[in-house]
Amino acid sequence: MKVIISGGGTGGHIFPAIAIADTIKKKYPSAEILFVGAEGKMEMEKVPKAGYEIVGLPIRGIQRKLTLKNFSVPFKLISSLWKAKKLVKKMKPDIAIGVGGYASAATLRVASKQKVPTLIQEQNSYPGITNKWLAKRANTICVAYDNLERFFPKEKIVKTGNPIRNAMVEIDGKKQAACEHFGIDPNKKTILIIGGSLGARTLNMSLKKDLKKLMDQDIQVVWQCGKFYFERLKEEMGETLSSKLVYLSDFIFKMDLAYAAADVIISRAGAISVSEVCLVGKPVILVPSPNVSEDHQTKNAMALVKVNAAVLVKDIHAENQLIDQTIGLLNDSEQMKSLSANIKKLGISDAAERILKEIEKLI
Repeated sequence: MKVIISGGGTGGHIFPAIAIADTIKKKYPSAEILFVGAEGKMEMEKVPKAGYEIVGLPIRGIQRKLTLKNFSVPFKLISSLWKAKKLVKKMKPDIAIGVGGYASAATLRVASKQKVPTLIQEQNSYPGITNKWLAKRANTICVAYDNLERFFPKEKIVKTGNPIRNAMVEIDGKKQAACEHFGIDPNKKTILIIGGSLGARTLNMSLKKDLKKLMDQDIQVVWQCGKFYFERLKEEMGETLSSKLVYLSDFIFKMDLAYAAADVIISRAGAISVSEVCLVGKPVILVPSPNVSEDHQTKNAMALVKVNAAVLVKDIHAENQLIDQTIGLLNDSEQMKSLSANIKKLGISDAAERILKEIEKLI
């Protein structure tokens, strides 16, 4: 089996792509898998670390502000299409898979023209520009949310869920080990706050402002603040962080333990984060980032809120409302049970295997 997987730009595109590749390799150890990404983007580092070969295209998106960089975009696109064409001709793949991001636009466009079957995987409840553009030519469109017929041909849509790293969400029986790892008390209520590897300013400022409210109620905090904010928060908060009630880190590597320790999770609403918390099955407060295309994080969050599977706090209101709402939720056992039961119904644990079945059908 020869497979091209293309896309990237963010972890939300890259990690599902790697999960798909891992699932293919598990069933077909001799499969030949080539990733195609965009030069200088995150995938050029993350994919080789996962053990796969990747080729970069010079493709770039148009900047929304007026800048001289935009003049080079058409030339980079032409160069990327030419390079992708050479790659596809040389490899002769059985299938080309796009996960979103500019590189997948060039790669899948070329592959479909050369009669290679194509599959796209859309992580969000509101599709990105690339996948909307590729949908007409794609053979199969794997999605994680309902009601995407507004954007894609209905007959091509298959609901598979988002492929995630299963080790991240395997939390059963880990509560004691989790509390030992973070140095917290298993008998006290705990919130987990995560804003991504770089951090989320709104989440950090909201917690910084009202951390004393949590401490006054003997509530523990496991806090991933991101590398951009870590040193600043350590300096500004000083002795407050020496409390046994607070565990602060720039990045949490043992996410399974973080999820296991938490009674309530506070998170952004990126597609993969949402898919993970659905499988974890704990009460969640989502604070969608306003700095994303088409406001897709709010749309991701609303897909859960509409079925009473999560609580939404808007970014603009977070500094004044987030911690008060968190305390209110922790003190409302009925709402906690309801949210937990409803979010568990939305989790899809075998998404990568479902996608592999669609790949096999096309091949």
